[in-house]
Amino acid sequence: MNGSGILNAVAVLLAAVITIAVGIYGGRRSRTTSDFLVASRSVGSRANATAITGEYLSAASFLGVAGYVAKYGADALWYPVGFTAGYLGLLMFVAAPLRRSGAYTVPDFAEFRLSSHRARTAAMLVVVLICVLYLIPQFQGAGQALHILLDIPPWVGAVGVGTIVIINVVSGGMRSITFVQAIQYWLKLTAIAIPALVLLAVFAGDRSDLGGPAPPRVSTATTVDITVDVAVEVTDPQGVTVDGRVDEDDVRGQVLGAGTHTLGAGTTLTLDAGAATPVVTGAPATGTEWLTSGRGLGGGHPLYQVLSLIVATFLGTMGLPHVLVRFYTNPDGRSARRTALTVIALLSLFYLFPLVLGVFARLYVPELLITGNADAAVLLMPAAAIGGIGGQLLAALVAAGAVAAFLATSSGLLVSVAGALSTDVLRGRVRDFRLAAVIGGAVPIALSLAAASLELSRTVGLVFAVSASTLCPLLVLGIWWRGLTAPGAIAGLLVGGVSSGLATSLAIARAVPGDALGGWPAIIVGYPAAVTVPLGFVTMIVVSLATRHALPTGLSRTFARMHVPERLGMGIERLPKE
Repeated sequence: MNGSGILNAVAVLLAAVITIAVGIYGGRRSRTTSDFLVASRSVGSRANATAITGEYLSAASFLGVAGYVAKYGADALWYPVGFTAGYLGLLMFVAAPLRRSGAYTVPDFAEFRLSSHRARTAAMLVVVLICVLYLIPQFQGAGQALHILLDIPPWVGAVGVGTIVIINVVSGGMRSITFVQAIQYWLKLTAIAIPALVLLAVFAGDRSDLGGPAPPRVSTATTVDITVDVAVEVTDPQGVTVDGRVDEDDVRGQVLGAGTHTLGAGTTLTLDAGAATPVVTGAPATGTEWLTSGRGLGGGHPLYQVLSLIVATFLGTMGLPHVLVRFYTNPDGRSARRTALTVIALLSLFYLFPLVLGVFARLYVPELLITGNADAAVLLMPAAAIGGIGGQLLAALVAAGAVAAFLATSSGLLVSVAGALSTDVLRGRVRDFRLAAVIGGAVPIALSLAAASLELSRTVGLVFAVSASTLCPLLVLGIWWRGLTAPGAIAGLLVGGVSSGLATSLAIARAVPGDALGGWPAIIVGYPAAVTVPLGFVTMIVVSLATRHALPTGLSRTFARMHVPERLGMGIERLPKE
């Protein structure tokens, strides 16, 4: 292992050790089920906001946003905008009423609002579905990142990160991971901000042109290994040679001609210094196109893609179980609102830096645009742009931040899975929570090794679509519309969950390739939210109107508990089993 690899290994090891140590320290006082599920509702707004932000900023934010900006340009900016703006909806419509309900999990809220154990069970199944789908890309991303950083097999990184997450959650549940996630936010912010600021200084002295009409060009002779089949577009073939399989033909040392080509796995591209970089088909090929909005995110119907992405990210946050469960830890509804407002400020600060790195990735590591694996841009850019010991140190800092991103989000998701399983499937005791955490962590690890891997932002966007199609309608209608019935909620969860979940599963597993579907079906599978979210809302409303006789009793008191300030004494805490 060279010097860079040793520094990366030390950074990764430190991040892992600190995570385990802080988790064990934070979990020393975890004794009751309430400690494990909601930290006994004792987390202040500032501490909770930092922990939520640390938990929310997953690998898709730390690595994926920069990669998508480098690859798709202006339209990719909707990812960080949507990820942040989703908290505005959470602040206005969900945070305080949800906390005042006294619930301690999303399924518990469903039973409180609808007086139906069946609705609770349906909500529990959706929570598990969302969390498992979200955990898969976290473990996959961890495996890929550690493979790049340490040259270890991807499965080792996935299993290692998953094991650390399980240890932390089992040791102290919510109380334990609150300390971890708060520290990890500041680690991630430092790890993303310092390289971005350094590269800004490098770019200011370089005066390179990002917006010119030409494709991005490599500064030194570069060899690119193609690990999966990929279609690329070549605009300037000079200095681009290929060895391997091109358009179903075997070639050796041949210049890759202008146009669109399919490169098979195992193919090697050689780019001479100054050669224009081919890009994945559907991505902007020139700097001018890259700066122009309206081209979408690859494939047809770009306007639909962007609108569907906006719907998924803006509304999906309101239904993410690992985000919602943290608002149960606030002492009251007012504190929950302050928490959401602080999270918006912390997210806005963080997302400035991935955008900067995404811009520079197109300049300093353009070869990543060939393989489509733009998620690696943040990891590889410091060494490529700066070099020497300075670049190696920055790369090690980024490595530590990336590991923190995987661990923080995975921990919150696993707490949500364990909470749902332990209280709705098992008997709700501490030992049940720990057993559920082990099972809830092991299953996604296994699935992450078997499923095909998409880019992180793309996969997380799909999970947001599931969340926006299911739990978002349940919460918004349950909090603000008296007409929601248990049959309506169950039907909406079923229709929204099956439609969005099927699309997401097909996209992640690549069971039905886009070429096989073609046209609109392929686009809807890749970006389902614009179809499945209205479907979920409409189903809940229509079925509820048809089943008005099933309205729960005591609705006036239920709504008073959600909307009347705590100081008036209407609230009653719902306590988990001990």
